[in-house]
Amino acid sequence: MEIIISNGSSKPIYEQITAQIKNMIMSGELQEGSMLPSMRLLAKELRISVITTKRAYADLERDGFIETVAGKGSFVAKKNVEFIREEQLRQAEEHLQKAVDLARSGGITCEELGEILNMLYRGESS
Repeated sequence: MEIIISNGSSKPIYEQITAQIKNMIMSGELQEGSMLPSMRLLAKELRISVITTKRAYADLERDGFIETVAGKGSFVAKKNVEFIREEQLRQAEEHLQKAVDLARSGGITCEELGEILNMLYRGESS
């Protein structure tokens, strides 16, 4: 499991870890039941505080992506298809909001933006 931390990112380190592990789970790179590295091992590998990895794992567990078994470790939770779809919709909305903000500042109309989105979704090039 490769996690890349960017010190130049505006996101806190624990959020960077959380986002990358969520993406690995949603993409299937991390399979249901896969064991995650211990918090201490991950902290050591990333050269960060154990408190930071603990926060990331707590957020992942709260959001239903991992399960922690006392004395055994943390594992990728059983996939809840509806939950994963909801997370993907949330991420799509986040990216679309950025596109809308950029379009507004550039004077691009809603119709033009819609056309671009439709072309991209269908895989057509401009």
